[in-house]
Amino acid sequence: MPNKELYKFDRSEALMARARKVVPSGIYGHASPVLLVPGSYPNFLARGKGCRIWDVDGNEYIDFMCSYGPVVLGHNHPRVDEAARAQQARADCLTLPGEVWVELAELLVDITPIADWVIFAKNGSDVTSWSLAVARAHTRRNKVIMVAGSYHGTHPWCTPIATGIPEADRANILPFHYNDLDELRRLVAENRGDIAGLIICPFRHEAFHDSEMPAPGFHQAVREICDQEGIVLILDDVRAGFRLHMGGSGEVLGLRPDLICYSKAIANGYALAVGLGREELRQATQSIFFTGTFWPATVSMAAAIATINTLREEGGIEQMTAMGTRLRQGLDQQARSLGVAINQTGPPTIPFMTFGADQGSFVRNRVFCGECARRGVFFHPHHNWFMSTAHTEADIDEALAVTEVAFRIIKERHGG
Repeated sequence: MPNKELYKFDRSEALMARARKVVPSGIYGHASPVLLVPGSYPNFLARGKGCRIWDVDGNEYIDFMCSYGPVVLGHNHPRVDEAARAQQARADCLTLPGEVWVELAELLVDITPIADWVIFAKNGSDVTSWSLAVARAHTRRNKVIMVAGSYHGTHPWCTPIATGIPEADRANILPFHYNDLDELRRLVAENRGDIAGLIICPFRHEAFHDSEMPAPGFHQAVREICDQEGIVLILDDVRAGFRLHMGGSGEVLGLRPDLICYSKAIANGYALAVGLGREELRQATQSIFFTGTFWPATVSMAAAIATINTLREEGGIEQMTAMGTRLRQGLDQQARSLGVAINQTGPPTIPFMTFGADQGSFVRNRVFCGECARRGVFFHPHHNWFMSTAHTEADIDEALAVTEVAFRIIKERHGG
């Protein structure tokens, strides 16, 4: 693969020209090609199978983005898609929920130590915003603490780009810096009696930033502060859920929240979001209005049941951990052999790599990931990567043959 002709994107570029005429920016949001490397990546994809994806020009890639996380078992997983097709044959969008509404809720409560009940939606931002409403209804307070810069979705209170958002929509959001307990305690003291909730991800993983794991004792201290002050502790597990622990990422990182928010990997690419909570928050949840026409749709729930059962029965998290570790070790060995300094952060199932000499500029990262993409390995230069259970040793080794070429290009162009 490293020596073959570099990819071309003629059809992809033609589609983009058409798209710009009828869609603002052609492609917007996190899928925008602006975030990638022009000329090195396609704009449009055609299909996927296992850990492979193909663009509209027929170019094939080993996929280390997994649709930004949802594809945890691989594209077109037979068991998941069979369950979805069987449910679709009955109906998907009905006036009332189907039987799978209850079955999936029971399964999630069964596997999640902190959960006594479940609610359903479609997007991660739906349930993170819902969690704030529950915390406020329960405590009858207004303010919510979050980590500065953390990504929780696109609702007005949390969208990373505030264009068009009134300041009033963010007036009750209090930021603090990750792992800084002194700052958190000062913030709590200054707003004592008016903090409804604290929302936090299992580790820091926003784009354009190295991932950062919780410092020893950080999560335990956060839990203690919330208990002392009557603050609802919310775990935003939208991105990491089902890649670290089947019962919630907090189970392996020492965080026992009051509410958990899931989406992405829960249904292997079918649109679904879930909120889970403790018994003492049931009444608050029942008191708020939270609904959507498509939220009871049954196909994605059938897919979620199949996804969860497959992960449990086949040791999916262990498989992803092994393959993520193999990738990480290979990258480390290649970089060290060339004298190139890299940073590898995040857990093995949700890895990320940057270049030490970039110092946050991502210049080398863009070149490296672009050169990999032109040779059939799909990494993202600014966003953490994802493993799936479909990645095998052969896939990792094939990808590493490409990364070795990309590292040599970095060395030639930029030095260490």
